[in-house]
Amino acid sequence: MHERTIATLDDLERTDWFSSVGKRDSVRANFLDSWGEAVASCEGEKWKALREEAASQYRLRLTERDMERFRAWNALVREIKATTIPLVLGKIKGVVEDNNLPQGFINAVQWDILHLCMEAEYADIFPPGFYAAQAYWYSRGHFPCGWEGDFPGGRPIVF
Repeated sequence: MHERTIATLDDLERTDWFSSVGKRDSVRANFLDSWGEAVASCEGEKWKALREEAASQYRLRLTERDMERFRAWNALVREIKATTIPLVLGKIKGVVEDNNLPQGFINAVQWDILHLCMEAEYADIFPPGFYAAQAYWYSRGHFPCGWEGDFPGGRPIVF
């Protein structure tokens, strides 16, 4: 694992996730008012499709720029998951229990954090983008859970 990925994980560990949910503390996003709305948004097909497309486009750019390095993708995913899964489960445990959040929420956060780390891992080949932007909201204590408008126009939906 690259040192910048380790640094990303360290930053995530130090951050107090979900400490600002429900606060409207930026004009750069459309804010939701409840966990129910946030979960519905994060489980929506439009948001799932956008996140999958962002990951797919990132992988495509990697194959165009360095196919040899890209061949390590699956091995790196396995290595990074060994760290991200326990990190995410520890960070979300309280909020999941307190709000009875479903597996879809857990899956969404796991996906975001894994792909953030993959962007960090390959940042020397192609710059981080979509998932680094999601990390901004996690680091501010919010939950990024959707997109308003046609990407890349529009703005994020967060709780």
